[in-house]
Amino acid sequence: MVISSHIFMSTLHHLILIFFISLLGTSSYLQLIKPISCTKGPTFKCSEVERAALLSFKYNLTDPSGRLSSWVGEDCCNWLGVGCNNNTGNVVKLDLRNPSYFDDFDQYNKSRLRGKISSSLLDLKHLSYFDLSLNNFNGTNIPKFLGSLENLRYLNLSFSMFSGVIPPHLGNLSRLQHLDLNSNSDPALSQPESLEWLVGFPSLKYLGMDNVNLEKVPDWLHAINVLPSLRELHLAVCGLVSLPSSISSINFTLLSVLDLSSNDFSTSIPQWLSHLTNLRSLNLVGNNLIGKIPNSFANLCNLQALYLGWNNINGGITEFVDGLSQCSNSSSEDGNLPSMQEIDLSLNQLNGTIPESIGKLSMLVSLELSENSWEGVLTEAHFQNLTRLKSLSLYMESSANWKLVLNVKQDWVPPFKLIDLQLTYVRIGPTFPTWLTTQNELTSLSLENAGISDTIPHGLWKSCPNVTFWRLSSNKLRGQVPYFEFQPSAYYFDLSFNNLEGPLPLFHSNLRLIRLDNNMFSGPIPKNIGELLPKLQVLDLSSNSITDRIPHSFGMLKNLSFLILRNNSLSGKLPPLLWKDLQWLLILDLAENNISGNVPSSMQYLRSLEVLSLSQNHLDGEFPSFFRNYSNLQSLDLGRNKFFGKLPTWLGESLPHLLRLRLRSNFFQGDIPQQLCLLSHLQILDLAHNDFSGVIPQCLGSLRSNESEGYYGGYDYQMFLVSKGIEYGYGQTFVDLLYSIDLSSNNLSGEIPDNITCISELVFMNLSMNHLTGRIPNRIGNLQMLQSLDLSMNELYGPIPQSLSSLNFLSLLNLSFNNLSGKIPIGDQLQTLNDASIYEGNSLLCGLPLSTKCLEDETKPMVTPNGGNRVANENGSAGIKSFSFYISMIAGFIVGFWGVCGTLIIKTSWRQAYFRSFDNLKDKIVVFVMVKIVCLLRKESERK
Repeated sequence: MVISSHIFMSTLHHLILIFFISLLGTSSYLQLIKPISCTKGPTFKCSEVERAALLSFKYNLTDPSGRLSSWVGEDCCNWLGVGCNNNTGNVVKLDLRNPSYFDDFDQYNKSRLRGKISSSLLDLKHLSYFDLSLNNFNGTNIPKFLGSLENLRYLNLSFSMFSGVIPPHLGNLSRLQHLDLNSNSDPALSQPESLEWLVGFPSLKYLGMDNVNLEKVPDWLHAINVLPSLRELHLAVCGLVSLPSSISSINFTLLSVLDLSSNDFSTSIPQWLSHLTNLRSLNLVGNNLIGKIPNSFANLCNLQALYLGWNNINGGITEFVDGLSQCSNSSSEDGNLPSMQEIDLSLNQLNGTIPESIGKLSMLVSLELSENSWEGVLTEAHFQNLTRLKSLSLYMESSANWKLVLNVKQDWVPPFKLIDLQLTYVRIGPTFPTWLTTQNELTSLSLENAGISDTIPHGLWKSCPNVTFWRLSSNKLRGQVPYFEFQPSAYYFDLSFNNLEGPLPLFHSNLRLIRLDNNMFSGPIPKNIGELLPKLQVLDLSSNSITDRIPHSFGMLKNLSFLILRNNSLSGKLPPLLWKDLQWLLILDLAENNISGNVPSSMQYLRSLEVLSLSQNHLDGEFPSFFRNYSNLQSLDLGRNKFFGKLPTWLGESLPHLLRLRLRSNFFQGDIPQQLCLLSHLQILDLAHNDFSGVIPQCLGSLRSNESEGYYGGYDYQMFLVSKGIEYGYGQTFVDLLYSIDLSSNNLSGEIPDNITCISELVFMNLSMNHLTGRIPNRIGNLQMLQSLDLSMNELYGPIPQSLSSLNFLSLLNLSFNNLSGKIPIGDQLQTLNDASIYEGNSLLCGLPLSTKCLEDETKPMVTPNGGNRVANENGSAGIKSFSFYISMIAGFIVGFWGVCGTLIIKTSWRQAYFRSFDNLKDKIVVFVMVKIVCLLRKESERK
């Protein structure tokens, strides 16, 4: 009975097996039984010829990480990266792609093969797959012999630093289906004349040529149109300038991925793109495209990703979105691909309202609409079916003034679970949006300038436990910050520009960037800040009411790169032991505090500094000699302190990258070093209100920078500059474009260097309150960008150059209290400066806006009744009138002088305020005015 049962089961198994054979066929049956075969079939080793070819190939390579160390022994089929045919043993695959990627750059760089590609590969007659991507063959051309590997179906040389011209011999690879030549070299790969060699690829499905220079290939589209099997085309950053508006017939209708991003077409979007009905992804980002989005794009129902950002596309999107929403009704069951999943229309000139029909794109995952001119109201209807939405970005321009409003009910529960949310300059306030508490999958949250004037909810941090990027800046958040403990992965926290108060919320976390600037936080910085925030890289606490000293534990923050504590009430001395380990510090800004004492020598270790601002404190001492270690320094501001002594001559040699030097309002003395002219990139030079003497260096006109080097990390650096007689604080955007020279209120003598007129970018120039002599340079009109010119209170003489009238941007001019003579020039811009006080104290000047007329403007002399000349009769009384004039002037000066200065002597508060604004110049002003009076009397005497 047992035997019969066994026979029955065996027969049943055979019947089932025969049934499967009938369904699958013999070959499928053999494949089915192969894994359970008890006998091992015949194996083949690679041939000696192919083994030798591979060893020769290896010999010509440099392998820093030892990736090819397994290339030993008889059987090359067992070597890493080598694949063989199981039946013949022939080498058919060579995969030497760098296994390390950019996220670990050190390992990636170490794993890059280098050297020369040996022609021994020609002995690999059966090679069909060859991948050398992500290596480093810098300076090496793509070998021509690769076009002789006639069995190649897959060739990937991307991101391996090949250069030169793409060999047209590759067109011989008629079986090729995948060709990736994406380049990251400099100079890039190029194709100087045409892409006609592509005609040899009738089976090509993938073509990648990103970063290949195609500037000289205007007929690129014609060459692509001969590829009927093409599925993916990547031509990003190729220098293409031609995007034909029409095409007679389209052969590459199977195309599903098209990437033409970052070229320069500067045309409208062609209609023929809407005929590529198999497109799943279309990328036209960064092409200066103009016009509207074609309504026919709504017919691309298979489209899953549309990237049109960074262009100049205008108009609305209602019709386009309405059309797309009709596609969303189709499903995979109908044989169609899922509808739109990603839309990027950012940084264009789109306007109007965002249509409610966008809420019907039920497959949408990412919606990027930032930097456009949207207006209107977003309601629950805009999001009703967006259950898959993970990323929403609406970053409006700052000038939008909340034209776009998100108006939803307080108890609204969104249908989505976002990962990334950015609503900037979109009004969602005044109350804090409670619907955020439902978004427990968020990792990035930005609600900048969203009109929220509320307290931060106590449960916010816990309701969004996965957020690593917090930006709630530029609102009117008030009250204290609730205690928080961020997830270990959180790295960015920005509450700047609000009305938050109380102690600094610097609780223990792994944050790398903290911005709490421009609030009302008070009290000291926690003394154990180095232990609380061990991974901190950027800390900005500026413009608060922070008191006490700078904690020593800052020295524990070895990764700190930005430390910005300006505009607080910090006091005491700079800690001497703090700086030694802060060797990565790039920005140190301690301006506008009450810090005193010397600059400690331990700051010599800050060799990476690019910006150092210690202005408006009570620091003293000579110019620190160890500043010469700051070879990367771009901006140095020591203004409004008590530094003294001479400027070192090494300034121009040791700080080659210096863009801005501000030493205003100190006690420096001596000559301005000639070596300062070695600072060829210098844009701002402010040495005003010191005691410098000697002449202005003639070489100052060589201070011309062709290109600003900018600042690391986009830090919004601030610097105080005197513009039009008033000191303003300017942000980086303005400062980067500004050229200014201010040497006012010193003891400089000699003439104004003619070469100074070579600084054509100069915007502000102030040389007032010195002892400069000579004439105003005739070529002053070359300073076409000049907006403010102050040469007052010097001893300049001669006429005002006529070229001054050509300065079309000049809005402040002060030439008062010099010895200038002649007629005031007439010009369009000068006519707007009709305040006579700007020429005051120049008795020999004439013409408008002064009341003194010039001789050439006078009418003919009048004859008196006795036949005499009126002018001659008046000459007799000229001496009396001149004497009376000077007596009156001196009397007026005495009354005016003591009317002001007497009050300053009596009223202490006035005197302190006055001397704070003019520093140590009180004696200088008195002596200067008295000398001017004596000079005028002497000149009048000599004239007689």
